[in-house]
Amino acid sequence: MTDTGGSAGPAAAATTPAATTAAPRPGLRERKKQRTRDALLRAALELFVAQGYEHTTVDEIAEAVDVSQRTFFRYFAGKEDAALFLQRLSESHFIDAVRERPPHEAPLEALRRAVLESWDTIGEAIEAVVPIELHMRTYQLIESTPALLAAHLRRSEEIEEEIARLIAKREGLDVDADPRPRIAVAVFGGVMRVTGRRWGAGEDTSVAAIRALTASYLDHVGPALAEKWDTRQDRPSVEPPEPSAGS
Repeated sequence: MTDTGGSAGPAAAATTPAATTAAPRPGLRERKKQRTRDALLRAALELFVAQGYEHTTVDEIAEAVDVSQRTFFRYFAGKEDAALFLQRLSESHFIDAVRERPPHEAPLEALRRAVLESWDTIGEAIEAVVPIELHMRTYQLIESTPALLAAHLRRSEEIEEEIARLIAKREGLDVDADPRPRIAVAVFGGVMRVTGRRWGAGEDTSVAAIRALTASYLDHVGPALAEKWDTRQDRPSVEPPEPSAGS
């Protein structure tokens, strides 16, 4: 979930006390580079969604922005890097949200609130680069493209380890001696993958849809792990088999 635009420049800082702690605005060259990167990213995602990831070439992406292939590779290692760029932005946004959760919350509750908060607040960061609808359609593309999904899952393992260590730290635990942080994050990660698959297979690609599905699935974690599922009153009892004559 990485870099976006800057804030007030030196002149504003001189007249506004609150601005003295703000990050300096990028210079003209940096702003041009960011605009080129964002234009390449948007062109790449639009082409991936329109004609498929596998059927899109780097040359087509560069041509859509009227730059050279060499320019594309100044900003992205390849097509995969471009396709997953905003997903990485979302992951960083989520990790920051976990880090900021109050210490009194239980680990799974902190993760639940962090992911829902992330869906509530990620829009502004995404919209600074591409329309949120394009991001959500790209997310759906990742779920349906084996090469991208494999790369996404590899990255997910790294993210889960980072979050497990973060949870262990906030709980005052040694992550390598106490299995609970990794177990909690593994459960949470599993729910996220199920949610992603179910949402990706649906027709509603909105943020509201995946947020609602995420909340619903996370609300079922406790009952799914700790409660008996079959509550039918008329369920026939299963008698143990009669011993055979030779036993």
